[in-house]
Amino acid sequence: MATTGTEKVKNVVLVGQGGVGKTMLAEAMLHLTGKTTRLGGHAGTKPTLDYDAEEGERGFSISTTIAPVVWGNTRINVLDAPCYPDFVGDAYAAMSACETALFVVDAAGGLGTVTTRLWYAAENLSLARAIFVNRCDRPDADYDVTLEGLREHYGNNLGAVTIPMGTGDAFGGVIDVVHMKARHLEGGKPVVTDVPAEYKDAADEARANLTELVVEADDELMMRYLEGGEITQAELEGLLGKAMAERVFVPVFAGSCVREEGLFSLMDAIVGWFPTMADFGRIPLVNGEQLDISPDDDRPVAFAFKSLNDPQNGRLSFLKVLAGTLTPGIELTNARTRKTERLGHLYLMCGRDTEEVSSAAAGDIVVVPKLEAMTGDTLSVTGKVEAAAFRFPNSLYRIAIEPDKRGTEGKLYAFLEKAADADPTLKVERDEDTGQTVISAIGEAQVSVLLDRLEDRAGVTAHTVALRIPYRETIRRVASAQGRHKKQTGGAGQYGDCWLRIEPNPGNGYEFVDEVVGGHIPRGFIPAIDKGVQETMREGVLAGYPMIDVKVAVYDGSYHPVDSNEMAFKTAARIGFQKAVAQAEPVLLEPMAHLCITVPDSYAGSVMGDVSASRGRVEGMSAGTGAAVGETTIEATIPYAEVTDYATRLRSLSRGTGEFEMELSGYEQVPHDIQAKLAAEYAEKRAAGEK
Repeated sequence: MATTGTEKVKNVVLVGQGGVGKTMLAEAMLHLTGKTTRLGGHAGTKPTLDYDAEEGERGFSISTTIAPVVWGNTRINVLDAPCYPDFVGDAYAAMSACETALFVVDAAGGLGTVTTRLWYAAENLSLARAIFVNRCDRPDADYDVTLEGLREHYGNNLGAVTIPMGTGDAFGGVIDVVHMKARHLEGGKPVVTDVPAEYKDAADEARANLTELVVEADDELMMRYLEGGEITQAELEGLLGKAMAERVFVPVFAGSCVREEGLFSLMDAIVGWFPTMADFGRIPLVNGEQLDISPDDDRPVAFAFKSLNDPQNGRLSFLKVLAGTLTPGIELTNARTRKTERLGHLYLMCGRDTEEVSSAAAGDIVVVPKLEAMTGDTLSVTGKVEAAAFRFPNSLYRIAIEPDKRGTEGKLYAFLEKAADADPTLKVERDEDTGQTVISAIGEAQVSVLLDRLEDRAGVTAHTVALRIPYRETIRRVASAQGRHKKQTGGAGQYGDCWLRIEPNPGNGYEFVDEVVGGHIPRGFIPAIDKGVQETMREGVLAGYPMIDVKVAVYDGSYHPVDSNEMAFKTAARIGFQKAVAQAEPVLLEPMAHLCITVPDSYAGSVMGDVSASRGRVEGMSAGTGAAVGETTIEATIPYAEVTDYATRLRSLSRGTGEFEMELSGYEQVPHDIQAKLAAEYAEKRAAGEK
């Protein structure tokens, strides 16, 4: 099943709101092309694509799967992308490997926020777009209302190329507006007839609108059309692909995946005039240059758009061939690592099943096992070619993870590292301030799936815990105190005595000054005093958090010629520092987060109200322009303790439409009640011997 050129392969990614039938559309394509004998996932039939046990339990796709089907003389790589909000990063990656994003919408369910989010992502990637209006057989389906809603949201360049014949139980096929024919199934076989009289007016209107849209792709034909001239059938069919590739036209199809009505017209259109990679001409590179697309290039280039740790097949890399032709055994160099890797085998993947192929030309998608390449890497002969990377959604849902049993930390960390290597939207880090292992993801469901797979594949159980807030302590006034340590236990004793003065040192961190004169403390013991102070600052005095921005001076003291030593002076320094802090108005500081929040205008009020309720302050607002018209960007500073769960909260506030970026931006004093609470908790722990 090897390919010989870009004209033989078309790559289409299925995207849209969760639950609208994307996977069922891919399953129907597999069935219609004879790849499967029954419609997978329907009437109790096992699905081919949603094969992961987690997908079956949760009822939605978690990872992109591929359905390579052949229609006519063309292979169509259909990528079924997950569009549940927490796994939408996989959809972004899949779109980067395709020429066309086919949006699936429900004829009765309306549009969703994920659909809109992915629509603009496809626009940013310069993909051609198409729409399949599914479930036209639903009792409450209304194709015309759905199409009008699509135009209101996404522009008037949407044109129907098939329209339904009837709705609900009366839905009986589609009108092919391009060829002005009626198409339906009888016994699973396609039947083509003339347009029934009752649909003639609707078909004529759709045909006129379609012609008006696609002539914009050709100035000469547009002028003729505007002057009243006719556009021939051949000219119309020739314009469809050009208009779609130039993104001046978005075709809209009608149908029902379960009934498989409307799919023959869709498949014919994909083969007939959906763009190939060659239609886009060149691929942008990181260095600003362009890569020519040609299967004949003797220096092949491939882009890794997805990595997968599959329990059955091991580590798999999904590669889009950008130039040249790949063959088994070829050696390519990774532009990121500069390491050369050997591609031992090339596979087509259908769901979980693999089929080895002898070559893959520019435009094709193959799966290669046992590569070290990560998502976003470019492989080439020279290692100097690097395709421009796509931008993943921000992973701003952060939670800490701990193993249930001691001794399993190694397995836990090893699994998390592999998971993060395969999924760029998943990040794992060790927070040195709090000592926690922190996961950054898009949402809660992504972490839940990770924990389930951890138990299933690594045999380790773990749980999530709230993030610890990296509070800090400091002082507000100058104070002095004596630290004196004297201990006699028989034989050599311990003696250390020092006077310390402490003062605020805002913005300058820790500073230690030696002001001792007259030899009251020998110079050899001064570093021990410094060390004792620093150790105490790391442990904290008020609530057990590290202290910052304190200047300490040792200015007097005494020693014993026999009993004094470094340990004694270090202990004395701890005692003196703790006494001085108690007199210096100690305060607790909390980290502040600067947020840049973008939401549709209708949710701006709710977001600003939430900022105020979270002890935050709005520092600026701006209205969106261009593609962002109708959106408001809010700049705010909020205590970090109030926004550790902001990814979940904003999703609720904006119904999934909001996005934000966050960075820590300094410390501010916590309110008195919070300080008292944390100090009391620390005192209880010390009394119980926990600190």
